[in-house]
Amino acid sequence: MTAKGERRPLASRQTRWAAALLRTLLATPVTANALSLIGILFAVLAGLALAAAPARPWLYLLAALGVQLRLLCNMMDGLVAVEGGRGSAVGALYNEAPDRLEDTAILVGFGYAAAWPELGFVAAILAVFTAYVRMLGGALGLPQDFRGPMAKPHRMAAVTLGCILAALEAWIFGTSHALRAILAIVVAGTAWTGLRRLIVLGRLLRERAP
Repeated sequence: MTAKGERRPLASRQTRWAAALLRTLLATPVTANALSLIGILFAVLAGLALAAAPARPWLYLLAALGVQLRLLCNMMDGLVAVEGGRGSAVGALYNEAPDRLEDTAILVGFGYAAAWPELGFVAAILAVFTAYVRMLGGALGLPQDFRGPMAKPHRMAAVTLGCILAALEAWIFGTSHALRAILAIVVAGTAWTGLRRLIVLGRLLRERAP
């Protein structure tokens, strides 16, 4: 897990339900790294459900659940590591590497669900790029930049909304236009997010130069 000052700002960390879930987890031997790995399983489940959902629309709802459980693991691993004191020397690896796999599994699956697999791969590449720029800034001694408009929580919110809309659209109209619209928004927003972070990183480096 990254240092507390470099954590993604999430209002949900301060909620009562998060505190209650943290207490429950701390009553077990679960570690932050284990939660990070469990998040990969939920993301792969979501991606596979998305790929199969056009033939079975109820799988869109399973995919939406998998996406949200992935995010829950992403949040709770940090709480268990920092507030629970169960971090480790390799926590940063477990915090970041699974995220890239999870984004890829979900966004590629979303692309196949939308019958637009190429754009799903583009979305995954852009998601990795935005994370790379954020982490590069941190590696260069600058604060990590979590700005959007399509940072990870925003991407996953868009995918979750797309899953729900796709299920309703498939059941009512038998079409899948919402998926393509959401995927296009995710790609455009993620590209803009990566560019914004890159521009800001360049400005901060120039300001720091002697």
